[in-house]
Amino acid sequence: MLRRFELHQPATVQEASRLRGRYGDDAGFYAGGTELLLVMKEGLLRYGHLVDLKTIPRLDGIVHDAGSNTLRIGAVATHTSVERSPVVARHFPLLAEVERAVANVRVKNVGTIGGNLCFAEPHADPGTLCVACEAIMHLEGPAGCREVPAGEFFLDAYETARGADEVLTEVRLPVPGPHTCGAYMKFGFHERPTLGVAVLLMLDTGHAHVAEARVAVGCVHPRPTRLREVEVKIKGRTVADVLRTLDEISQAVDGTITPTDDLHGSAEYKTEMTKVFVRRAIRTACARFDGGHLS
Repeated sequence: MLRRFELHQPATVQEASRLRGRYGDDAGFYAGGTELLLVMKEGLLRYGHLVDLKTIPRLDGIVHDAGSNTLRIGAVATHTSVERSPVVARHFPLLAEVERAVANVRVKNVGTIGGNLCFAEPHADPGTLCVACEAIMHLEGPAGCREVPAGEFFLDAYETARGADEVLTEVRLPVPGPHTCGAYMKFGFHERPTLGVAVLLMLDTGHAHVAEARVAVGCVHPRPTRLREVEVKIKGRTVADVLRTLDEISQAVDGTITPTDDLHGSAEYKTEMTKVFVRRAIRTACARFDGGHLS
């Protein structure tokens, strides 16, 4: 049962931050509420005050910054608005692909990308891509603004580098270059994924070799993780060679992840499934080069 609380509707990020500071641990930020209200109903979190970030103007914007060639996603942009954004479709369609995979229609229509990232539920989708594409989290708080790379933002399950009074205002995703293709693959029996794999492959200008590979896995650890050993196996190879040695490349997962047993499966099961989905994601990314479709 949801206990009574007071809802505050600030007009600015600064006001939201001050409200959180005034009420301390008895206050929480509210963005979409799809995760927060569930745990409050279960009594796992109890707040006397919720600070509604959705009342802050322009915090739901989705724009392309031509100067930095980044996609700037406002923290309270819903999953649906990101998925359907023409700006996202034009500059980073892989992000739309990931958002399309999130939970269900109700969650996507209400839940926000910022709320999803700040809640840091280990079994979620967007964080894995953010880590793979080296997104930047823009935070504003009492001490001013700061930027945190996605790889440093997620600290543990349900724990991020965001300070208690800080507001995540924007996620900045570098737009993939013209020689880049990617893919996102997920698996799960229910709405929460058992695992998710995001891959970005960047070819050199002659399209002869993979100049850089980014591979991240979500859900098997408490936080999304780059598979550095897998990336090393891919870099410098031709696309044909990558496809020919997918089994060898995926074996590098063994030395890269240390999953734990949970309700979604055993550590051994997760390791084997990660190998399977790493192969599938890399194969899909490579196929997009062949089809001339850049994601």
